[in-house]
Amino acid sequence: MTSAGGASANLRETALRSAHEALGATLVDFAGWLMPLRYSGEKAEHTAVREKAGLFDLSHMGEVRVMGPQAADVLDYAMVGFLSKVAVGRARYTMITDEDGGVLDDLIVYRLADDDYLVVPNAANAATVLAALQERAQSFDARVEDRSADTALIALQGPAAVDILAQLTDADLAEITYYAGYRHTVAGRPVLLARTGYTGEDGFELFIEPASAAPAVWDALLKAGEPHGLVPAGLSARDTLRLEAGMPLYGQELTRDLTPFDAGLGRVVKFEKGGFVGREALERAAERSADRSGGRRLIGLSARGRRPIRKDMPLLRDGEQVGTLTSGAPSPTLGTPIAMAYVDADLDTATGEFAVDVRGRAEPVDVVELPFYKRER
Repeated sequence: MTSAGGASANLRETALRSAHEALGATLVDFAGWLMPLRYSGEKAEHTAVREKAGLFDLSHMGEVRVMGPQAADVLDYAMVGFLSKVAVGRARYTMITDEDGGVLDDLIVYRLADDDYLVVPNAANAATVLAALQERAQSFDARVEDRSADTALIALQGPAAVDILAQLTDADLAEITYYAGYRHTVAGRPVLLARTGYTGEDGFELFIEPASAAPAVWDALLKAGEPHGLVPAGLSARDTLRLEAGMPLYGQELTRDLTPFDAGLGRVVKFEKGGFVGREALERAAERSADRSGGRRLIGLSARGRRPIRKDMPLLRDGEQVGTLTSGAPSPTLGTPIAMAYVDADLDTATGEFAVDVRGRAEPVDVVELPFYKRER
């Protein structure tokens, strides 16, 4: 961890670094980027997103364009989703795997035009996804371009997001439905305006090129949002928000050692499209998942006490270890510690006493359905 003034020289910076420093952010190394961990405090920022609105700098995420006559064919081959079926102006959550079905990354793909897609990988996997797409596109009439350095990404999340953004754009926000993305103007700057989210709340993502235009948009959003209770929010709040919403984090719920079926996300794998990288391995994973003859599944846990339960702690049933926590934190919304863990697919979670081993002490937990939190629509 580093303060705003003590950044390591080898970390990449977003176009909003000066804005974060002016707001008193604690800056840290995250996936090789200098990113805001918190401003006023993660609990206050988390609560603001649930009740009002929060503003996030997500410019560390990757942006890769796949363009050309066979751009759709490249993505159908390279990823598990049926991306050629995505309509222009729409987006799709999907994954890219290796030949063994292991997840290289989970990501969102936007179709900007018939022959133009935007792929948004996680920051830690941006280089891996770029290299995989470039290699898998070699026999297709398409080109793969890394636009990450030229693009900034700001996310506005929370129940007040529509009222705040409406002051700064002439876009009809009602027409930008969930998992859509269209080109509009915000605060006088051209953006790709999307509506996906990683917090469990309604909200928008603004992809801005050139990245140097991001500070003006950030400042305009903060000013417009001030009467609505908008606050800047950092990575800590983003993590507890996504955990409450039961959303996976790469490196924790998703890894190369897991398939989409292990994570309970087999629905994103579209076998009907034909051949693609990892298909045979994923067919076997789908069979194991269907009859619970092998593999794993992800479950939710809610602690009965107040002691935090964290990543990598052992999960016990009747005193025997049956899994390991992948994520865990106190839930500001629910007022209790929560976690996710993988267990064997055939484990009966309806019987037995479950607990988490917290430094040698068994803390009782209940197995609960995911997500932990779901907003009223």
